[in-house]
Amino acid sequence: MTRRKFIKTCIAATGLIALGGRSSLIWAGGIFDRSGNESRLRNGYNQGLVYRPRYLDLEASGELERRERALWAKMERCSLCPRMCGVNRMAGEMAVCSSDNTLRVASSEIAFRAERVIVGSRGVGAIFMSNCNLLCVFCQNWQIAHRGDGRQTTHAELAGTMLNLQQRGAHKVYIVTSTHVVPHIVSALRLAIRRGLNIPLVFDTGSYETLEVMRLLDGIVDIYIADFKFMDCEIAAPFLSGARGYARYAAAAIKEMHRQVGTLNVIDGADSTPIANRGLLIRHLVLPENLAGTDRFVRWVVDELGADTDVSIMAQFRPAFFASRHPPLHRRITQSEFDQANRWARDAGLRNFH
Repeated sequence: MTRRKFIKTCIAATGLIALGGRSSLIWAGGIFDRSGNESRLRNGYNQGLVYRPRYLDLEASGELERRERALWAKMERCSLCPRMCGVNRMAGEMAVCSSDNTLRVASSEIAFRAERVIVGSRGVGAIFMSNCNLLCVFCQNWQIAHRGDGRQTTHAELAGTMLNLQQRGAHKVYIVTSTHVVPHIVSALRLAIRRGLNIPLVFDTGSYETLEVMRLLDGIVDIYIADFKFMDCEIAAPFLSGARGYARYAAAAIKEMHRQVGTLNVIDGADSTPIANRGLLIRHLVLPENLAGTDRFVRWVVDELGADTDVSIMAQFRPAFFASRHPPLHRRITQSEFDQANRWARDAGLRNFH
């Protein structure tokens, strides 16, 4: 099946080809600006006076459709990520991520487990994609990322999931592990926009991205939550299933994310809960024996992005999946290792880390 025919078939199946306009359901809120002025929210819906995702304007101008076509073209000789598998996924061939031209979704839910400034008081609409392009040997969600647990899903179903999460009050649509299926996500997003989606879109990524794909996402993604896992490419490769040049690609991708959306733009919710509607948050998992290069990471952030960049320094590492076979990942970090990571962040001059 050709790419054009595949996309047309998926859209036709929804019965929405001729559908135009948007519903009045917009970002649920109760949001105040920094001066304390209410942003005129009524009946739980944003009347367009707070934050308007830029993907709405991209769709209205026809640019989102152009981006969608460009992303699907990359599936014919897959170049969606730096692995550059080159397989024809449109013909059903499998890439390293164990994905062909179909879409699998592991789960969706209103989630509160992310940083408070992201989830706010009502949570985010988290949608977990099956499979992954990074394949960490210490993956804590290995059943989804490595084994591919989940259900085959159409674009119309994914669009419906986005809308359902919005209608249930989620502050944002939060896509987890999106790189290998980003054409599907944009196709579903376009369908959802036509049916009234207009809350911010979050991409949670391992940052093994190409600049070409990242630039196609400019204006589509409102918030990037980006892991920076390792600062050394050679150290990283055996722990990331041979992903070459991880640190180099991640650094370039994160700088591009920052160029697109800047630091987190945080406003005050009606219940005084700070919440971000746009920007970049970087996550860094502290590993035993400073395997991740945390001291280098915090200096890189300050030097390349600025001291006000939002960084989450994480202590959650545990020896999941095959980690026990890869010392020193066979153990959890110590309290002293985590304390040292925070001292490095302070000494580097980071102001917004937690």
